[in-house]
Amino acid sequence: MKQNIALCVVLATVAALAGELTADVDSAASKATLPSPERARVAFERYKSLAGDWSGASSEGWKDQVRYETIARQSVVMQTSLFEAHPGETMVTMIHLHEGQLMLTHYCVAGNQPRLVASAINADASEITFTYKDGTGLATRDEGHMDKAVIRFSADDVITSRWTWYQDGQESWMEEIRLERED
Repeated sequence: MKQNIALCVVLATVAALAGELTADVDSAASKATLPSPERARVAFERYKSLAGDWSGASSEGWKDQVRYETIARQSVVMQTSLFEAHPGETMVTMIHLHEGQLMLTHYCVAGNQPRLVASAINADASEITFTYKDGTGLATRDEGHMDKAVIRFSADDVITSRWTWYQDGQESWMEEIRLERED
């Protein structure tokens, strides 16, 4: 009986250590796949160049009015969106650098604030993929939230974005939004 208890304690300890080791390996692997701090900086500079008013529509026909502003001593780009699909509501997305990573926090009409990290940035920063990191206002990840965004800068005056909605373990693409600079 004592041997069985001792064996269970040893196995539980080994399993716990293996779990910690796996978590460390997973964490290191995910950091290794993130874009370099230099590429993140270039992408952030591209966001800063967007300052001004933009308008466009989604592939579903909804109109969108967007304003980009650089705030807080040039450390944050604030995107304010008045999207016709949500009358009377304003959504804000904040983009900034943190420890060499490009981060995005989306203050959503769904009442939560998912944080996404740039997981892929192409060489000229004309396409950035943001993926879910964590969020506030979410009891669990399975609550509905914006989970991924692909942003394309197809010209100096044209941006397209495509967001995914994640809920109950399922991801679905939202419509694509195409914006053009107004000024």
